[in-house]
Amino acid sequence: MAKAQHNDSLTPMNQTVIEKFSDPDITARGEVRASVTFARLETLWINTGTLCNIECAHCYIHSSPTDDRLVYISAAEAARYMADARDIAAREGTPLPEIGFTGGEPFMNPDTLLMLEEALSHGHSALVLTNAMQPMQRPRIQEGLLALRKKYGNALKLRVSLDHHTEALHDRERGAGSFVKTMEGLRWLASHGFALAVAGRTTSGETEEDERRGYADLFAREALPLDAFNPSSLVLFPEMDEAAEVPEITTACWGILHVDPARMMCATSRMVVKRKGASSPVVIACTLLPDDPQFEMGVTLEESLGTVKLNHRHCAKFCVLGGASCSA
Repeated sequence: MAKAQHNDSLTPMNQTVIEKFSDPDITARGEVRASVTFARLETLWINTGTLCNIECAHCYIHSSPTDDRLVYISAAEAARYMADARDIAAREGTPLPEIGFTGGEPFMNPDTLLMLEEALSHGHSALVLTNAMQPMQRPRIQEGLLALRKKYGNALKLRVSLDHHTEALHDRERGAGSFVKTMEGLRWLASHGFALAVAGRTTSGETEEDERRGYADLFAREALPLDAFNPSSLVLFPEMDEAAEVPEITTACWGILHVDPARMMCATSRMVVKRKGASSPVVIACTLLPDDPQFEMGVTLEESLGTVKLNHRHCAKFCVLGGASCSA
């Protein structure tokens, strides 16, 4: 990014110091903050709840075995939003959006299989983000997944979180023994012909080419039908350090960086969450920011389809500069 646009400068003594990411419209340097206009609904995310069977060292959404600030959404609640998504697609003349399921660990929610059936039976493709560990490996869940696979084929896809191609670095993030359990689940999915992808992290210090080569070697050893050099088969996410110094994104940055705002997640996706104690779910702009009230877009899907101001460091680090998308 151009130095003149984003490096901090000395502030005159008579000028108020503005903190970064404090004003939705203006950056700390007084420039117009970038925003993203909603374009079309390609992915509707359902957050199944923040409870997870493990606690990662650097969880994107701060899930854990005790964190239920986002509670389990019910199949009936999710179905209403899926129906709204179909109505929007019909009105706009666009394809049915993919329905993505994330958490927490989606297979801890007792209604996840019902929600998958609801999505798939109405013609949506479905994507589940999972660690493929014990919750997914329970007999009831495996039997349900096999039935869905038999009925809907590759319309159901699972993306397994495998933070690194080595056991040591994966377990450093997710806890001792987690690599072995995740690989067990991944092998089970592959052996039954599920459409698969893997999600890793770019935290090892390797070049992307070396990291992909490491995953390729792992996939070959395990006879997994995955192409590590295909970004759709192996998604590598940048780390999100909430204390890191990151630039604010201005309207000028689109041209400087040669980035199209229409490619940002919030141009084509929304996520439904249900907060603990709330009477109903709400829609937020981004899968990564369920706790920031400025990204809550409304109760209905229709009223959520507005412009999103990139007033968060994750907007800069993960999406604009990192080029990442949960739907990739």
